[in-house]
Amino acid sequence: MTDQYILFTLAGTTYALKSRDVAHIEMVETITRVPNAPAFVDGVVFSRGEVVPAVNLRARFGFERAPADVRTRLVVVKDEERAVGLIVDAAREFASIPEEAIQPPNEALAGTSGRYLQGIASVGGRMVLVLSLAELLAVDLV
Repeated sequence: MTDQYILFTLAGTTYALKSRDVAHIEMVETITRVPNAPAFVDGVVFSRGEVVPAVNLRARFGFERAPADVRTRLVVVKDEERAVGLIVDAAREFASIPEEAIQPPNEALAGTSGRYLQGIASVGGRMVLVLSLAELLAVDLV
């Protein structure tokens, strides 16, 4: 079976989320800070009539934060209960990735960052880290 994925970059690495989990992608507008939010939540944004938490994926994954530029995007994802905006360096690609092309992550990656990984695939000659949305959203965000 082949699924459609949205590819985005973060700190020089390409990541993928199933396109069915992505509601839309937009430029990062004004972010309103929220008191006592986790360190990786930059605040909330108003996106298509809905207030959504803005999660800085660089901070979530332990990378150094980077200032937003013209390529920075807000990838709004939805699970059954909520919408969350993921701030990424760039998001412009779609890809079809066959299920058999996704290899499970190595046991060495099973730590904190590894729990977000569903697997690793090779797409167009580059490594793509396929994320598990459920694990990514498994913590209270605000």
